Amino acid sequence: MMKQIRRVGFGLFTTLAILACVGHAPAAAQARFEVTSVKAVRPHLVNTVTALQQRDVAKAKAAFEAYDSAWNGIEVYIATRSRPLYQALEIELQARITKALESPNPDLAALLADAQAILGKYDEAISLIEKAAPLNPLYDDIARLRIVRAHLREVPPALKVGNFAKARKSFEEFDRTWDSIEDLIKAKSADAYVAIEKGMIEIEQALMPDKPDVAKVTALVTAVMTQYNTQLAEIVKDARAR
Repeated sequence: MMKQIRRVGFGLFTTLAILACVGHAPAAAQARFEVTSVKAVRPHLVNTVTALQQRDVAKAKAAFEAYDSAWNGIEVYIATRSRPLYQALEIELQARITKALESPNPDLAALLADAQAILGKYDEAISLIEKAAPLNPLYDDIARLRIVRAHLREVPPALKVGNFAKARKSFEEFDRTWDSIEDLIKAKSADAYVAIEKGMIEIEQALMPDKPDVAKVTALVTAVMTQYNTQLAEIVKDARAR
């Protein structure tokens, strides 16, 4: 029953994301998972710019952290299609914005300019993808795995700062969306699939106390991530070999 509920929830989330991302590209481009997934990340950048225009650094930081997490899911598309664009987005602008947002007294004018610049570069990426021919379908599998994994990656940082509510919420999102990609893992390694399922149960239980054992939960998450990343790496290797 729980898996059925998670599947329904994920299906609704995916439908809403697709509806929110429809633009003016041809219908075939709009229907592509690559296009809808990359477009779904853009609102986080818009929220970052809006918060900075309002001089609300805390809100901008939260919005950009959400972008960073979502970006990790889809960056493979940009890195594959255009290394210069990827370099500008991640290595240059994202790194600069992240550093500025961590500063106690950021230069808001410079920060806003960088946020607007990364939004502009991101729109370039969307335009590039809309106009390009589809990649090898394995890249969609890679993106799906990375999009789901992004939620699990959020757990250790939240635990580190004592934000247990955030850690639980992020794990719940990973657990909810796991059903959408578990067959990809299972196809690569039944043993890894079983280990991940077992680890997820252990993480869920370890997060139940009001004050979870941070070291224990972090170790459990790392173990699951290791199994997950090993299978993801195999799919990446297959995609690059084609």
